[in-house]
Amino acid sequence: MNVSVKSRYAEEMKAAIHAANAAAAVITAKWDQTLNVQKKGSVDLVTEVDQAAEDAILSVLRSRYPADEFIAEETGAYPGTSGRVWYIDPLDGTTNFSHGFPHFCTSIGLFSEGRPLVAVITEPLRDWCFTAEQGCGAYLNGKKLKVSTTDTLTDALLATGFPYDRWTNPDNNSHRVAHILRRCQGVRRAGAAALDLAYTAAGWLDGYWEDRLNPWDVGAGLLLVQEAGGIVSDFQGQPARAESPSFVAANAGLHPALLDAVNEAPPIDTKTRLRGGGSS
Repeated sequence: MNVSVKSRYAEEMKAAIHAANAAAAVITAKWDQTLNVQKKGSVDLVTEVDQAAEDAILSVLRSRYPADEFIAEETGAYPGTSGRVWYIDPLDGTTNFSHGFPHFCTSIGLFSEGRPLVAVITEPLRDWCFTAEQGCGAYLNGKKLKVSTTDTLTDALLATGFPYDRWTNPDNNSHRVAHILRRCQGVRRAGAAALDLAYTAAGWLDGYWEDRLNPWDVGAGLLLVQEAGGIVSDFQGQPARAESPSFVAANAGLHPALLDAVNEAPPIDTKTRLRGGGSS
């Protein structure tokens, strides 16, 4: 994946792309193969590929930036002293990957004091590399990205996701989907939050919302949307951070309507308890 890099964080960008490519090699080598799938929760899967891809990323980045902090989905936190932190999701869309559904990615984001600096999201099967650097725009394989211009909810194609505790927590986003589905062009749930944000940055999706995510899910995508000219807030309308509990992303014209729709969804019955299985 050849992506031009520039500006203050060119070296970090090169390192992040190199690390993501190392993970891509691991992932593609095991694509469509028999996997050892384990459960971290009722619908939260992990495979040996997740761990191997994460090891490949950390091997590249920790050797180059030993003073930085690293927070990776599978192995947790590696403390640092520089004030910078890397958020790493080696395989976002593990459930898709383990079922042979070709929609997953690697996500790497670099932050300093809460500010996103560098973002890389790679989709290995398509050889796509989404990149963004603070103040320098967002790109897909070197081509500049821009959020869509759709400014009405009725014309918007949106994406969302469901939390891992959706079997037992009545606040599982289904009430928001039911509300918004009747007010927009369509809702997609493809199972990789990082790609939902990347596709919003590319203008392929007009907007996205989700809650109860982790920093490694959204760290890179947050910067991609912002650098493509979009807005990312929490459900209260405040500027989103990697650690925010909820996210609404869209272009400036659509964001207020999507935010209102997210918050207008009829409240859930907190006495209700979900039973049975669910899709992952």
